[in-house]
Amino acid sequence: MIPPVPSRRDAIADDLRNRIVTGRLKAGDRLPSEAHLAAQYMVSTPTLRNALAALQAEGLVEKVHGKGNFVRRPVRRITYVGGGRTSGTHIVDLAPLSVTVRTTRVRARGYLAALLKLPTGSPLTEILCLGHEGERPHSLARIYVPCDLAPAAALREALPYEALVSRLMELRPPLAEVREEISVRLPTQEEASTLRISSALAVLTITRQTADAAGRVVEAALLVLPGDRADAVFTTHHT
Repeated sequence: MIPPVPSRRDAIADDLRNRIVTGRLKAGDRLPSEAHLAAQYMVSTPTLRNALAALQAEGLVEKVHGKGNFVRRPVRRITYVGGGRTSGTHIVDLAPLSVTVRTTRVRARGYLAALLKLPTGSPLTEILCLGHEGERPHSLARIYVPCDLAPAAALREALPYEALVSRLMELRPPLAEVREEISVRLPTQEEASTLRISSALAVLTITRQTADAAGRVVEAALLVLPGDRADAVFTTHHT
């Protein structure tokens, strides 16, 4: 049986992939412009962009807005630790990364109101944590806490990530239940832009809901981890 002839898109992706794997194109190298590559391969710009999109989805090429396409440097993998954690462990190990933290006041609406089991319009503290590896965005976490458990004044100063986690643990009551929902999907346009990833690269999303002994939800976390750099580990301890 004669194998099918690869499409022009696949042939271009194969050639560029081979040049990256063999080191002719090195990590951090900027690819020629899309117009130059389209002329080189004698294809239309849409066909060339489709080939680049395939490489972006594989994590080999990164498109930086306004600068062009680059061979991606190897990314550090991080681990989401699920299941039976102790109070001293983190949702996700961001220690190898630099993390920028932004705290704002929002209102519980729609999905957030349902997740936190609060009336619509209830005040929340939103803590956005964006992990960076060097200058590159790496992972995204949004943590929501009812304002009476994390008043804006308590988090007003610029806190490093570790200090922020410790402060939240001091403010909230002892935990009794943690519910985690994990799914894989394509990123939203905002997530792809924030994390500088291809819209075709799947992300691991974790919704974590934490309740106290009285059943009150005291914290909700929404994490977005690009699939090319994240692992999830769950450990069950039998007694």
